[in-house]
Amino acid sequence: MPATRADLFARLDALGIAHETYDHAPVFTVEEAEAETGHVPGLHVKNLFLKDKRGDLWLATVAADRRVDLKHLQTLLGAGRFSFGKPDLLMEVLGVTPGSVTPFALINDPDRRVVFALDRLVAEAERINAHPLFNDASTVVTGEGLKRFVASFGHDVRIVDLDTPA
Repeated sequence: MPATRADLFARLDALGIAHETYDHAPVFTVEEAEAETGHVPGLHVKNLFLKDKRGDLWLATVAADRRVDLKHLQTLLGAGRFSFGKPDLLMEVLGVTPGSVTPFALINDPDRRVVFALDRLVAEAERINAHPLFNDASTVVTGEGLKRFVASFGHDVRIVDLDTPA
């Protein structure tokens, strides 16, 4: 059974990671999120659930206003050709649905099937916000707090600088 919002908050609290959550209408696109969460402090992110040609699964968390070239990203990460992961695989591995993809979903991946890639801009941000497992709220943490959360499950945090030439 996938983790709940309460499970997520309990984990953040146990790790001593400060967090604040803002409820809003469900959002499915960056544009909708911008309209609903423009008042929420910090860097807004978008999340890409990807599968490469070798079958490896990836979660890339990048600044919401970034344009992501998947070929460039796969080169930077040394991955095979990327395609988007299917919704049933997303639910199986991360316990969330499309529109609710978030780095917090790594709480549902104890077997570390997913490789986590984090945009350098997000990693260095003073405050970032991401969905707390559902797309009807945004939870604000620090970039350092997010890295600590992810590492607490044994996941490596692969920092990627999307500004690096291919």
